Amino acid sequence: MTDLTTLTMREPDPAPGALNSLGFPKPPSETRVVAAMSGGVDSSVVAALLKARGYDVIGITLQLYDHGAAIEKKGACCAGQDIHDARNVSDQIGAPHYVLDYESRFKEQVMEDFADTYLSGATPIPCIRCNQTVKFSDLLRTAKDLGADCLATGHYIRRTDGEHGPELHRAMDASRDQSYFLFATTKEQLDYVRFPLGDLPKTQVRELADHFDLPVAAKPDSQDICFVPQGSYAKVVEKLRPGSGRGGEIVHLDGRVLGEHEGVIHYTIGQRRGLRVAVGDPLYVVKINAPKRQVIVGPREALLTAALTLEELNWLGAGSLTDACDRGDAVLARVRSTREPLPARLGYHNGKPAVWFDASEEGVARGQACVLYDPSGSTQIMGGGFISSTVPADTRLRA
Repeated sequence: MTDLTTLTMREPDPAPGALNSLGFPKPPSETRVVAAMSGGVDSSVVAALLKARGYDVIGITLQLYDHGAAIEKKGACCAGQDIHDARNVSDQIGAPHYVLDYESRFKEQVMEDFADTYLSGATPIPCIRCNQTVKFSDLLRTAKDLGADCLATGHYIRRTDGEHGPELHRAMDASRDQSYFLFATTKEQLDYVRFPLGDLPKTQVRELADHFDLPVAAKPDSQDICFVPQGSYAKVVEKLRPGSGRGGEIVHLDGRVLGEHEGVIHYTIGQRRGLRVAVGDPLYVVKINAPKRQVIVGPREALLTAALTLEELNWLGAGSLTDACDRGDAVLARVRSTREPLPARLGYHNGKPAVWFDASEEGVARGQACVLYDPSGSTQIMGGGFISSTVPADTRLRA
């Protein structure tokens, strides 16, 4: 069992020029913090930890979809039970707690975008959209309205004060690192947000939950996207966009029609299972032509990508992204949350900012994020964007 004394009742040594561990030149008791509380273990520990260190903590939970329906959805953040759990934690630690109804904003900015992205043949990441719009925009603004000095969340990522201002770094616990989902945090937002768990392993966070005797201490981590029951993306899209499940053809790269599918919303780049076609060799989804309702398949080598272009860019490094692209700066590029970043260089393709891989990457999907890291061995996140197009290693896919 870890000695938790320093982590709980005593403030860690603050940065030079600050009087508390959150970086403010005043005592914790005079520092107001809004804690974003999803009802899970991580955010509950953040609220309890900051309260124990003497901060003026206000807990806020977001109701993101219909409360009645949410109660039936076990194990997802922001559901009815989770709101109840967050309130219980706040009562136990003696912090005021508020529930904010962001249902319409969440539906418009996250759920509708999720459906439209799938219908276009791309693969969305709703957790990034939620962080961009609801959590680090609307909730951040509410925190400022409440007179808070900062907004604290339970994300596993680190914020440090660098030479050119706040920097975003990968979490100490690489197995819990959430930098892929937070690349879109702007420099202005990063100046206000704090991540108290960035230096802690998950095991220690669980120990802290037990130490504080939190009612959620044994609660399992959420595995699903909060509004997608049992991972059934297609059902959600069909509900939001009736008629979106129209079928079409499964077409081989060589032009052969191999079969039929039940809607492009059921497929993503790199998928192998569920094709229900056989030609001898394994086949993978290599492209989706949404306007023609075609799922295009081919061998694994057809998934190799030489480069990708980016849109909705966010740059957190020194200088500007334009200068970095002009110079052809080296980066490490991650195209999926489950992949390690690979060596690459910034540049252009058809006039758009692009990432050129040193060795071809596999299964790059439009709509996913490409997150850029410092290649020098540091843990800094340089920024990133959403993948808008790819440059295939196999020129057969250029058409």
